[in-house]
Amino acid sequence: MAEFKIGRLDGQPPRIRNVPIAVTPEGFWCCPSQAALQKTTKNPNQQGRPRGGASPAASKASSVQRAPTIPSEKGAHSTPTRSRTNSNEQVCLPADDAAPDPPKPTPAPEKRPKQHKISVGFGQLGTSDLKVVLYGKEGVAVKMIVHKNILAENSTFFADRISRQSPVSCIEVPDCEDVEIYVETVGLMYCKDVKQRLIKQNVPRVLRILKVAELLGFQACIMSCLDYLEAVPWVGEEEENVVSSIRQLNDENNRVNPLLKRVTSDLGNPPNDTLAHIIELVLKSNEDRGRREMKSLVLKLLKENNICTNSSADSCVMTLYSSCRECLKSLLTLFRQASDQEFADQSSDSKESVFRKITLEADNLLWLTEILSDRNAADELTVIWASQSELAELHSKIPVMHRHLVSCVTARLFVAIGKGEALPSKETRQMLLDVWLQPLMDDYRWLQHGCRSFDRKAVEEGIGQTILTLPLEDQQAVLLAWLGRFLKVGDSCPNLQRAFEVWWRRTFVRPYAEQQASSSSRSGRH
Repeated sequence: MAEFKIGRLDGQPPRIRNVPIAVTPEGFWCCPSQAALQKTTKNPNQQGRPRGGASPAASKASSVQRAPTIPSEKGAHSTPTRSRTNSNEQVCLPADDAAPDPPKPTPAPEKRPKQHKISVGFGQLGTSDLKVVLYGKEGVAVKMIVHKNILAENSTFFADRISRQSPVSCIEVPDCEDVEIYVETVGLMYCKDVKQRLIKQNVPRVLRILKVAELLGFQACIMSCLDYLEAVPWVGEEEENVVSSIRQLNDENNRVNPLLKRVTSDLGNPPNDTLAHIIELVLKSNEDRGRREMKSLVLKLLKENNICTNSSADSCVMTLYSSCRECLKSLLTLFRQASDQEFADQSSDSKESVFRKITLEADNLLWLTEILSDRNAADELTVIWASQSELAELHSKIPVMHRHLVSCVTARLFVAIGKGEALPSKETRQMLLDVWLQPLMDDYRWLQHGCRSFDRKAVEEGIGQTILTLPLEDQQAVLLAWLGRFLKVGDSCPNLQRAFEVWWRRTFVRPYAEQQASSSSRSGRH
């Protein structure tokens, strides 16, 4: 803590308060934050503590006395008093104009906002030859006592101002957005190793320093900030903030390339080739937990980032369809093998191996169906699946515990049609019901009780909506067949009562209502 004076415009003696100001190893003081400055102006009626009790113990690095701020009036002049320090220590200078006696309060013609003035010094006191005054927000004004040669050597901004205004003793910076960081950045010009000074900072603060360093043309600081940002991890929203900030830099020498390489790639493989490789790795995995977790993760990332498009010509969609065809080909081969008469004579280990492969391929196909449905790109897959009549015929010859994931693929396609995620033709919808509805009904009891991810309500809604998209005669054929089965097995069959009600109204109620409306219309004309 350092002793700090706030001047008052009402003519009363200044109060002394303690605010946190850090002393750096180089011997200069960092400007207090805006929050710290605001604390010094709270409770204006509170009595200040005696100066003797408020002064802190002398720092081991330097012995510094905080000076009173510049009074608003410039009528009275006196010789400022300065504390003596070692040559390598910093002194915070007093104002050039110090008021020996409090001026008599006079009524101001108009009320002006209070201004909080601070004086900050850098380097050796005896050689300072320049003042830089920063005017910040909320009436904060900071006067920095600095050295022309150091600022001109490190900053193109100050070098230009000094050369244009020679001889110059004061430079003013109006509307300074970040006074605290501006002072700290100027202080870094006095450091031998700027990068070492940044090590204990965090990413947001370094970005603020980088912004000021860019305005000042402080190249050594810019490079140190970039080196820091390139090496430090970025957490949460920091990545977007860093990328946005560095892309705004005037980067003629490609200094930001090492940072951008963290988020961009120069590799020849396009992202879709990498995606295809990831999908292939997941599909070929035999480790249950790893494949389950990665399928969930990849599916979530694809949903969030919208990598694929609806167009079947898109390379991403083409990659997914290529994988679907491979899965279907393998699945059909395994179904043929498991349904062969000689398969029953094989050892239990051989059978189990085939059944496990069926489960894996069906699970892979279900995952790809989920991805394509979420991307509204499952039209072609619906056509492909509806044409798998041989696979549907062999379905009943495989034990339900190994084949039920195949029915999950059918159920997911019905859900996609019911939600409008897929828009296949009428012929495709009719074929899908003709080929796969019966196998789905055969597995329905198992799906309800043996498949945790099975959403019965969504599936039944999807089946019903798919049926109701057909011509009325076809709706009747499918629903009457369903009714006969439902009356025999009950809950072991999909409950399509809502679709049955809609069909009933369309068949029996609507014609009568339309006939009545037509009769009323003819009677009205007569």
